[in-house]
Amino acid sequence: MSKTVKKYSGVIVPMITPFNQDLTVDLKANERILDSFIKANVFPFLAGTTGESVSISDSQKALLIKSAVDHVNHRTLVYVGIAGNCLHDSIDNAKLYADMGADVLVAHLPFYYPINSDQMIRYFEQLAENCPCPLILYNIPVTTKQSIPVDVIEKLSYHPNIVGIKDSERGIERLDQSLALWKDRKDFVHLMGAAVQSAYALLNGSDGIVPSTGNITPKLYNDLYEAALRGDSQKAEELQELTNKISEVYQKNKILSQSIPALKVMMSVYGICDPYVMPPMYRLGDQEEERIKKETKQLLG
Repeated sequence: MSKTVKKYSGVIVPMITPFNQDLTVDLKANERILDSFIKANVFPFLAGTTGESVSISDSQKALLIKSAVDHVNHRTLVYVGIAGNCLHDSIDNAKLYADMGADVLVAHLPFYYPINSDQMIRYFEQLAENCPCPLILYNIPVTTKQSIPVDVIEKLSYHPNIVGIKDSERGIERLDQSLALWKDRKDFVHLMGAAVQSAYALLNGSDGIVPSTGNITPKLYNDLYEAALRGDSQKAEELQELTNKISEVYQKNKILSQSIPALKVMMSVYGICDPYVMPPMYRLGDQEEERIKKETKQLLG
């Protein structure tokens, strides 16, 4: 495969936020997860959807990010979410996290007021103009209740401080349209946020993937990425099938606010973190947690 590897590419894992029983950030677990990412050659994305960013207090979020950036100590790029409903708060957080050492900032749409395409463009332009770091757009209709149209992303892609799109919206037609526009752009990256489409996206020109299951199996996703990069479609599809099975353990028949607690249960099997989550998420109950632990051990050993 002759595809050029761009700066903001590869496997970017939307990292869970580990908590202690009192729901403070578990800094030791935070370091363990980051070390596992660096070992697997994947990048951390802090304070995103899987990281429960909208549920964490500003002070705890700042502690999480400062601790992570200090621990990483320039060994890898660190992506940090700044999305919110108040533009000025997002700008303030962008400056704060950049001062802490974040490398790339990520933002989805505000999610209270429905807005049209022109408003989306104005919002992201204002945000990008005030971000001291490169900004990646984030499309996730399951939480924002709106999709960023591809033509809106295309217009924003020429802003000098907007360097890519993380798209978690499923749909092959949208994906093909996106890749046709951006796969050969040197100044703009496409990152596939729907992990089930990782192999297809990468083999057809996407620059990277953002899989939440990478929290527990980061190396498998890097292997998938590397296989796709060298054009080994058979290996990439095999790894896609395997990672899909792992993802089903915590995602099947669950809404997002149930799947994140379930993912933490899987991680707890291997002592990576405890299964505590921030309200409005709650633990799933002893019976369900035991089922998840049993399936995890059967699948991963």
